[in-house]
Amino acid sequence: MPINRTELVAQIAERANLTKVEADAALGAFQDVLVESLGKGEAVKITGLFSVERVERAARTGRNPRTGEEIQIPAGFGVKLSAGSTLKKAVAK
Repeated sequence: MPINRTELVAQIAERANLTKVEADAALGAFQDVLVESLGKGEAVKITGLFSVERVERAARTGRNPRTGEEIQIPAGFGVKLSAGSTLKKAVAK
């Protein structure tokens, strides 16, 4: 069962001895930094946990699943998330 933002904030507040408001502000700040950095093309790496980077996607030909018609998909950007060693160990249990 996934954890939503409210539950995540509550757990962070409890473990870091913060109020829920402070934990929510910290999580919001983290989100802002992550989005801003990726928008600039900068990678974000938290050793052992994960790394996130913006990747370029080349233009390509795709297919409309309803009609089968070929369509041109323009070049753009995507996000690549790589798990760190701590995260990999946690899910391997």
